[in-house]
Amino acid sequence: QKRLVESGGGSVQAGGSLRLSCAASGFTYNRYSMAWFRQAPGKEREGVAGVDSGGSTSYADSVKGRFTISRDNAESTLYLQMNSLKPEDTAMYYCAAEYGSVSMSRYRWDYWDYWGQGTQVTVSS
Repeated sequence: QKRLVESGGGSVQAGGSLRLSCAASGFTYNRYSMAWFRQAPGKEREGVAGVDSGGSTSYADSVKGRFTISRDNAESTLYLQMNSLKPEDTAMYYCAAEYGSVSMSRYRWDYWDYWGQGTQVTVSS
């Protein structure tokens, strides 16, 4: 059974940092592309950052230079380091997985098959 479990969310002030983690199990992690998506109340889910099965990364323009995605294939874990957080980063953050080489920047959230339950990030001004 494929499982994704996010952690690391919380409440921070603008300019602060958080590190999200996503622990994966039940599948051959290094064969899957991984990504972070987020969804704010009343808004559509949007891609934040992705790393494909070959290690290539992609970022939404709104987070470039502030967020860094990484994956540890030995530990089957995905990370998102978020620095210089802004109030507009406030959202539920979800980890997603898809088999093969899939770029977050090319494929919308509804293409991705496997999802975690989400972790809330709240940034206050």
